[in-house]
Amino acid sequence: MSLYTRLVSGVLFPLHEGLKRHDSVRIRRAMERSQWWSPEQLQALQWQRLRALLQEAERVPYYLERFAQAGLRWQDLKSLADLPRLPLLTKADIRAHSDALRHPEARGLARFNTGGSSGEPLVFFIGKERVSHDVAAKWRATRWWGVDIGDRELVVWGSPIELGRQDRIKAVRDKILRTALLPAFEMSEARLDGFVAEIRRQRPAMLFGYPSALSLIARHAMARGERLNDLGVKVVFVTSERLYDDQRKDIEQGFGAPVANGYGGRDAGFIAHQCPSGGMHLTAEDIIVETVDANGQPVPQGEAGEIVVTHLATRDYPFIRYRTGDVAVLDHHSRCACGRGLPMLKEIQGRTTDFVVTSDGTVMHGLALIYIIRDLPGVRRFKIIQHSLLDTEVQLVLEPGFDRRAFQDIERGFKRRLGAAVAVRIQELDDIPAEASGKFRYVVSKVNPRA
Repeated sequence: MSLYTRLVSGVLFPLHEGLKRHDSVRIRRAMERSQWWSPEQLQALQWQRLRALLQEAERVPYYLERFAQAGLRWQDLKSLADLPRLPLLTKADIRAHSDALRHPEARGLARFNTGGSSGEPLVFFIGKERVSHDVAAKWRATRWWGVDIGDRELVVWGSPIELGRQDRIKAVRDKILRTALLPAFEMSEARLDGFVAEIRRQRPAMLFGYPSALSLIARHAMARGERLNDLGVKVVFVTSERLYDDQRKDIEQGFGAPVANGYGGRDAGFIAHQCPSGGMHLTAEDIIVETVDANGQPVPQGEAGEIVVTHLATRDYPFIRYRTGDVAVLDHHSRCACGRGLPMLKEIQGRTTDFVVTSDGTVMHGLALIYIIRDLPGVRRFKIIQHSLLDTEVQLVLEPGFDRRAFQDIERGFKRRLGAAVAVRIQELDDIPAEASGKFRYVVSKVNPRA
């Protein structure tokens, strides 16, 4: 670790977090001790924290009513095994009861929204405790790979939250932390050339971003004979999408560095991260993970089910048994070769993001279209189907009161990104079914992107 990285990770970033009243430094240090605990010790910690969360949740209007309907009090739960007795929390519940989910003593909540990957836009709020725990969990996992805050980082990302707040203070902070952002929406030849040149110029110690975008950059560089595997990249962190084997291979070959897969979201928290020994470890100190079937019932050991999370640092705006919409298989019995006692995910089957192709052949991240629809009031669910270069269908499930004048905004936005000649057909539906596999794909392109 360089002297500069030691200064940033040991002094400047802790000062930054302290000024924001985040307790992430203390929490990360505690997590670096507890990761070596036995499964029994971790479960005891979860039970202790769950009881405290449920006791506070009974002061939250939404949970006060839901627990009463279920005929439950927090004292009725005697162990973690009783957690399935509590009602599930869905995105629809959060949308319908946003204010009622606030703790009466919550102050200074930050407004967040999901990236739209489920096709169901969601606005929610989190407090400083939750932020501190999420920062600490990600920080711990970063350090597993021999890099730290202050090492040079390039982020290949597409969220308007990150891209839309390039104010002076953030620019100074990013410069001090040595992190830079590359927008991942458009993947034209010229843009890919620019990405390769910037990565070579920056020589980052780590990369972070979508596996689809990073694998495309790696393949592009290799096809052009541009080396990216001689820059000293130590690790490539990927998240927000399902990581496929061919993507991992391309990224590792192109950048000459291992890929560390991460799983989580702004709503559910930092759920799991891969360690250098290969285990996909759950953040068990903060999050209880269950898997359920379509009816909300626990699935048998070793079977795939929908991920349900209880985030134990959400007193201000509780996420208790929250249905993520993602599908995975838990690994209850294996122990990772790294020696950590943290439980593991065996397989993640959800979180698929597609590229779309513009009328002139430019490859573009599907999120570029999602953000046109995601925050429109009254959109309950959506799906985008690109039938051909000149034909794109937008399926919408709308709530009462939706302003249909927004159809024009959708059409204009899609044409700006895909091309003026593209036909944008908007279909109103009562429901949008899942794929035959049971998964939901919010973007389906029948146009093959550049290989």
